[in-house]
Amino acid sequence: MYWCLAVLNMLLFQKLNLLLIGIAAWGIGFGLISSLRVVGVVIAVGIFLFLIALVGLIGAVKHHQVLLFFYMIILLLVFIVQFSVSCACLALNQEQQGQLLEVGWNNTASARNDIQRNLNCCGFRSFSPNDTCPASCVKSSHPCSPCAPIIGKYAGEVLRFVGGIGLFFSFTELTYYPWLTSVYVIFNLYSLAFFFEYTSKSKL
Repeated sequence: MYWCLAVLNMLLFQKLNLLLIGIAAWGIGFGLISSLRVVGVVIAVGIFLFLIALVGLIGAVKHHQVLLFFYMIILLLVFIVQFSVSCACLALNQEQQGQLLEVGWNNTASARNDIQRNLNCCGFRSFSPNDTCPASCVKSSHPCSPCAPIIGKYAGEVLRFVGGIGLFFSFTELTYYPWLTSVYVIFNLYSLAFFFEYTSKSKL
């Protein structure tokens, strides 16, 4: 049973965490993302989850009670956060999505420039000639379209996709957690049995 936990850890969680780190590195390597803050957060989350999965792997292989308990607590917290974020992504309506996008637009200059350059649009709802815009439409004779309608078309699909994937992995962790708890309980029973057997032999 411990080796099943180790194999599941290696096949599922370790590969997903490495994939998360690789996607962030790929995005900045190909120039799709220039915000080091965004990439840094994604890579930090991937490394954190990788270390947590490594703790679970070591605890399963070494039959370490403290590491397994720590892994269970962290996994439960990750499930709560992941499930909450997934439900929030699926519950946002178009008005809330627009407000959230506008807040992000005003607070991240590098991401704003990436969006304008990649989607060939200028401004969120309107564009002033005094503003700077890296989009190629500025150099043409045609007026640049605002970015809000273009982003809005993809925002709903992205949020539904992220929410669906998050719920899938949340329920995967939910089915994985009772099994991990049973492993922890069985390990404790083995430890107690070994302790009582050792104490009974020492008394003799």
